[in-house]
Amino acid sequence: MDLKINGAVIAAKPSEFQVEVLDLDDAETTTRTADGILNRDRVAVKRQIQVSWPPLTMATMSRLLKQMSGVYFEFHYPDPMEGKYVTKTVYVGNRPAPMAIEKNGVILWDSLKVTLTEK
Repeated sequence: MDLKINGAVIAAKPSEFQVEVLDLDDAETTTRTADGILNRDRVAVKRQIQVSWPPLTMATMSRLLKQMSGVYFEFHYPDPMEGKYVTKTVYVGNRPAPMAIEKNGVILWDSLKVTLTEK
């Protein structure tokens, strides 16, 4: 997979990658009638991407987290709805990285899981 952040190849290939297409509705004008019919006011269609990595060395973890350190950044990925690679402006949520072990002086982080949400 040709994943890029701000035009640079991503620091490590993920072990899991899932794209979710989200419909965003206007909370005030989207209503349901008494008989249960939805009157929907969709204001946007956005992407939310779940990405996770297997154990990573300290250096690789650092490079990956630094690539995602901006408030917003460009993410290049294969989009199932578009049927091709696209680049979207995204932000990252929490970035939990539990530490697994130190082996022969090398720290391996157990994993990294992030959610990238289109701006």
